[in-house]
Amino acid sequence: MEEALRALLLASSGVTALAGTRVNFGSHSQGAGFPYVVLNTISDREGLTISGPDGMQQARVQIDCYAKTYMAAKQLSRAVRAVLHGHSGGGFQGVFLDGTRDQREPGDDTARPYRVSLDFLTIYSA
Repeated sequence: MEEALRALLLASSGVTALAGTRVNFGSHSQGAGFPYVVLNTISDREGLTISGPDGMQQARVQIDCYAKTYMAAKQLSRAVRAVLHGHSGGGFQGVFLDGTRDQREPGDDTARPYRVSLDFLTIYSA
């Protein structure tokens, strides 16, 4: 799922026009520049029926869009949303936006980046 979700974002000209290839799971390389996208799997569970596993998984993925300005972070988040919200295919039964948060990274330093976080529910084939 992680590789397929990242590949969807990297295949989007809207995302790559803003972030280039700076789309990664788990972390962003220090000094690699802005803006960028970091994906984290928050939860992942197996689909079950009375008869046992149904072959589907449901995961919550947090996607954080970082930039030097609020508007740049917001634009990147809109590009990510346009690609993923409502997507189906390529092993995904559905990808749905569940919530967003706008914030600035903590600390007193005015050079701290802005972040827009998006939570997606993904339903995919195991």
